[in-house]
Amino acid sequence: MNFYQQPPEDVLSSLNTTDKGLTSEEVKKKQEEHGYNELEQKDRQSLFSLFIDSFKDPMVIVLLIVAIIQIVLGETIESIIILTVLIINSILSVVQTRKAEDSLASLRDMAAPSATVVRNNSTQSVPSKEIVAGDIVILEAGNNVPADGRLLEAESLQVEEGALTGESIPSDKEAIMISEETALADRKNMVYSGTLVTYGRARYVVTGIGKETEMGKVAELIQNVSAKQTPLQRKLESFSKKLGFVILGLSVLIFAIQAFRIFTGEGPEDLQIELLNAFMFAIAVAVAAIPEALQSIVTIVLSVGTNKMAKKHAIIRKLPAVETLGSTGVICTDKTGTLTQNKMTVVQAYLPEHEQELYSSEPTDWSFGENRLNQIAVLANDSSLNEEGEASGDPTEVALINYSNKIGLPFSDLRNKFPRIEELPFDSSRKLMSTLHEIDGEKLLLTKGGPDVLFKRCSKILINGEVVEITEEYSKTLYEKNEEYSNQAYRVLAFAYKPLSKEELDLEDENDLIFVGLLAMIDPPREEVSQAIKEAAEAGIRTVMITGDHKTTARAIALDLNLFKEDDIALTGQELDALSEEELMEKLEHISVYARVTPENKIRIVQAWQNKDQITAMTGDGVNDAPALKQADIGIAMGSGTDVSKDASAMILTDDNFVSIVSAVAVGRNVYSNIKKAIAYLFSGNLGAVVAIIAALLMNWINPFTALQLLFINLVNDSIPAIALGMEKEEPHIMKQNPRDPNEGIFTGQTLQSVILRGFTIGIAVIISQALGIYYFGSPEISVAMAFTTLILSRTLQVFPARSNTQTSFQAGFFSNKYVVGAFAVCMTLYGITMLPVVRPIFNIPNAFGLTEWSIAAGLALATTIILELKKLVFPSKLAD
Repeated sequence: MNFYQQPPEDVLSSLNTTDKGLTSEEVKKKQEEHGYNELEQKDRQSLFSLFIDSFKDPMVIVLLIVAIIQIVLGETIESIIILTVLIINSILSVVQTRKAEDSLASLRDMAAPSATVVRNNSTQSVPSKEIVAGDIVILEAGNNVPADGRLLEAESLQVEEGALTGESIPSDKEAIMISEETALADRKNMVYSGTLVTYGRARYVVTGIGKETEMGKVAELIQNVSAKQTPLQRKLESFSKKLGFVILGLSVLIFAIQAFRIFTGEGPEDLQIELLNAFMFAIAVAVAAIPEALQSIVTIVLSVGTNKMAKKHAIIRKLPAVETLGSTGVICTDKTGTLTQNKMTVVQAYLPEHEQELYSSEPTDWSFGENRLNQIAVLANDSSLNEEGEASGDPTEVALINYSNKIGLPFSDLRNKFPRIEELPFDSSRKLMSTLHEIDGEKLLLTKGGPDVLFKRCSKILINGEVVEITEEYSKTLYEKNEEYSNQAYRVLAFAYKPLSKEELDLEDENDLIFVGLLAMIDPPREEVSQAIKEAAEAGIRTVMITGDHKTTARAIALDLNLFKEDDIALTGQELDALSEEELMEKLEHISVYARVTPENKIRIVQAWQNKDQITAMTGDGVNDAPALKQADIGIAMGSGTDVSKDASAMILTDDNFVSIVSAVAVGRNVYSNIKKAIAYLFSGNLGAVVAIIAALLMNWINPFTALQLLFINLVNDSIPAIALGMEKEEPHIMKQNPRDPNEGIFTGQTLQSVILRGFTIGIAVIISQALGIYYFGSPEISVAMAFTTLILSRTLQVFPARSNTQTSFQAGFFSNKYVVGAFAVCMTLYGITMLPVVRPIFNIPNAFGLTEWSIAAGLALATTIILELKKLVFPSKLAD
């Protein structure tokens, strides 16, 4: 049986303690047996280990082999370039990984530094770390709860538990018995580590410390949840392995063919030189095929996406999250503050003579009953607002004074006009608050409280300014109206008063009251959220509400936002626990609302959607959200949330608004589309180079490129246009398509087609150029210069058709992406440098290579671009890949 279901004496007995506390000897013994009241943290992987792990990528291994061979052969420039790129990529990887490991540090920071306990039959302050199970702890307003425990005494106790339960208002606590099994948020006789006492005082016995607390369980969940690779990371890793093996195999095959020709020919003049040339030919293929700057370019394009998202109130903590958000199929969202305004607001006013959604905007039009209702709401109220509009006090009381201000009756004016003479403070056991004021020359007791309690204290009722006896019919109407409001998920307060001649109050004065009316409040939905949910649905994204609030409240908000459909289901955390995995998977797509959930429930929900191959986003702001935020493919923390939730997330919403998530999805989809464009651009050019090299091998021509030429193109010339493609605007209909299949490869559909078409088009142009150099100009050296020029110009020019698979550059707006135009200009300038007399020898370009040869090579390169653009006009595509 749980501690909250046991009587206090049984709890004390099971913990070997008494209500007078432990002795120092007993505390020391327990600390030796069970340790200290602190959260443990697993050892983190060293920076050096993370650095080494970053070199395990197959493409990286191939490049390392190439670099080592280059060093052995004395080609130091090429090897230095390759090693520099690899080291930069590794450093970026280590920095990103380390940033993701700070959740538990923030969680430990939430622990209270000290606590007041009863030991050796006296009250003393001790470090929270030294608290043990069985300690008697004293709590007062403003204290952080240092450990989990069962209440022994509680006076008007209210505890802010939002970090654990997700509730937006403080929880009332009582030292009562609870026999049935309840959710954590409904355990009124328990307090939990890491929460805050906002009102009242209490004594409790510690039942759990360290990892045994609810906060400790969250910490363990965070440690046990493994971080997810994004779809792009998974596909790049898979592709890298395949490409690495293909490149090695192709290089070995090419060297074998060359060696076979050498040994079966007429006999080489210098075997060693011939084999070395063959080996360099094979190395050139590896260099040509591997996009050395790919990782850096993807990182830069993702960074561009983070800047765009920041402008839409979404701060990205982990770069790959940009792309993941674009492929999201399910958004599991919190209710409070994300779908709603996180601001209790008066929405209904009921008086016995009439009901209205809002008070009259003109105070002069108000009835006596409306004036009296507002007086009670403002005066029997402990909340306040400062000059900057910042509120302090209970959220429901703040809603009452905000409403008075809104309708033109500043709460401060009322309080100055009718000062408080005496009061009976709110008490959670009687659920009432009363204050005494002199209004219009008469002393009045003003009382507000829970309707179910206040109804029983009223013997009269105010109707049209007259006080009459409450009849059974009136009483029935009041209870029905309260139930109607409750079913709409409103938080309802009742208001009453009575004339009172004395100035000293006692609890008996809160009887024989005159009922005035009801005010209904709710945390209303954000106006723009409903449209955002509709846009998400049009983009194939399912929205699911997961909240710590009551099911009735959650379902009402979901209905209001059109998130809850006719055949949908709302479940509590306990109802979810009762479902088997098979039952959950069967009902999953019909469950739109989960209420009163635990951290374990949230992880299970996220995992269930992931098991259906859905990329799942999870929003949250509390400590209890952190494990699920880490489990999700993309965790989204609220800017107003805890540091723990932020550390466990990949993205932070600065405005806590669901609309910003949908806006960020559009950016994410565009970023992924641009990454694919950049990758396709890089591989198209590399494929063209490989095609030209293989053709030269089959024709027994000289190698068309040197390794340095290929490195220059891959690392310098291609990188700038690839980055510029990352700035491309959204393709048409990008938010009218379903999320992509997470199992879809990088090179599928139109992307694969465009890579093959562009690659072979460029390759054929280079082959023709080299053939002309050999057979028309009769010079192998000229043929290499022509092949290099054709390749570099073709790859530079193809940045224009690479901008879209569906539109030509002119249809998309030739100057709409100024970065592409600028990249083209920079690349042409860089190419021009290779033509300078002092630089030509480095790139194996002979002085005999003149304007005629250059014009032929440039013409062939331009022809490839025209062909690729014409293809879009002749064979148009309907949607982007």
